[in-house]
Amino acid sequence: MNFQSNFKPNQVATVDSRRGVLKQIAGLAATAMVPVGVFAQAGSTHKMKIAISIPESHPTTQALKAACVEIAKESGGRLTIDVYPNGQLGSDTDTVSQVRSGAIDFVCTAGTIWGNLSPVTSINTVAFAFADYATVWKAMDGELGAHMRAAFDKVNLVAVGKVFDHGFRQVTHSSKPVTSPMDLAGMKIRVPASPILTDMFRDLGASPATVPIGDLYTALQTKVVDGQENALPTIDAAKLYEVQKYCSVTSHVWDCFTLVGNKRSWSALPEDLRALATRILDAHAIKQRAAHETLNSGLEAKLKGAGMQFNKVDGKPFREMLQKSGYYADWKKKFGADAWALLEKYTGKLA
Repeated sequence: MNFQSNFKPNQVATVDSRRGVLKQIAGLAATAMVPVGVFAQAGSTHKMKIAISIPESHPTTQALKAACVEIAKESGGRLTIDVYPNGQLGSDTDTVSQVRSGAIDFVCTAGTIWGNLSPVTSINTVAFAFADYATVWKAMDGELGAHMRAAFDKVNLVAVGKVFDHGFRQVTHSSKPVTSPMDLAGMKIRVPASPILTDMFRDLGASPATVPIGDLYTALQTKVVDGQENALPTIDAAKLYEVQKYCSVTSHVWDCFTLVGNKRSWSALPEDLRALATRILDAHAIKQRAAHETLNSGLEAKLKGAGMQFNKVDGKPFREMLQKSGYYADWKKKFGADAWALLEKYTGKLA
């Protein structure tokens, strides 16, 4: 018996088409089950701002700009971050407030400034604490740095990436070198808006005054203040050698710049972009540290060529005076026993 199929070729095609349609329907149904936000995040673009008060020529500003170029490139334009140097978006105090409110996304500034918001974030600026860079990086990339970074979370901010080197700070003066604590008596010295630096210089007999970095050159030129204290790259970038004759190498404080963001803005970024940005910023922070060290090593000769006179200072009499004044004991109480113990783990006994 010859059995023949009841299916015609066109019927086979019809069945295949139906199967295709069913697969498409199933695919659409599966897609409908995926939250819309997933696709929105994957394809969306994000534009952010970083405020920084120091000049564009400074190694930290240059490192941030280079990192942001790389972030835009590697993210395929999904994340672009613009850097506004030289206080374009306001003073340090202003931009910290703007980041907290979400008006701008990030500010990169010093521990001396962050200490106004959360004291422990400025513990690295305890006077004469760090002897050298080997000690600094062990502490900042270790337990002390982790403790400081965690403190930003309590004020609804987030520290992003490794810290940038802002250098050991030196004292400059318009008319005399500083060789001992006696030379600071009555000296009108500019300090940033920092309680710990203000206390240090007051306990050493000086008259500290807060002046925004953008106004510092004019304040020195017009003798509103006699002197100031900053790391050599900042002295050079701000051209303070034009209005200051003496630079006394006190190395009284080591400070860093930390990139800190609005927690809500940072959390709104897709996880892959946060990871990408952090990785690139970390890499450029390491490069900045090397660039800062190279620059710093050649700056004394450059600044001497510009007319500045240098003298090396023995820090021991300054430290002894601060111990007698109660400076270390007071700041140990303000930072708390746990944070102070972490500091002394790297620096040795301070108080």
